[in-house]
Amino acid sequence: MARNSVYSPLRRALVLIIVGLALLAMVPSASHATSTEVRDGWAVLGSPYSFENLVKRVEFAASDHGIGIVTRASATIGAKRALDVDIPGNMVMGLFHPRFAVRMLAASISAGIEAPIRLYLTENDDGTTTLSYKIPSHVFAPYMDEGGAELGTLANELDELFSSLTGQAVGTN
Repeated sequence: MARNSVYSPLRRALVLIIVGLALLAMVPSASHATSTEVRDGWAVLGSPYSFENLVKRVEFAASDHGIGIVTRASATIGAKRALDVDIPGNMVMGLFHPRFAVRMLAASISAGIEAPIRLYLTENDDGTTTLSYKIPSHVFAPYMDEGGAELGTLANELDELFSSLTGQAVGTN
């Protein structure tokens, strides 16, 4: 019981810190673009769905692909709760599964810092949404010398899984 009584306040504090950092990093200003820009090693997918609908579609697609949503941080929710400020839909969802973690850590302990793979959901001015993420093989590229072929194989499998999952979520496959 002592563990739970200490764990719960620590968990709440950690969540508040993460939300606060997300707010600082993600609250758009007038000088920032309203959609996510294409970057090397990123997949950026447009979606006709509302922000709330895209969140539900990602949840369904993750379940359908046998992968868990292990983290969530929403600047939108944090801004509303902490500051009573309304901002467009904005959420980071971390997806992973222990079956991948075991293989990743067997190949490279250092690569563990990169899990979970994060999806970034943003609401556009016209009510559509954008789903973007760093492609797993790009995320794990710095660890290939340590992780070798095993990490490369896992990264390629994750590339395929995330491509399929995100395509399902935005409605392209």
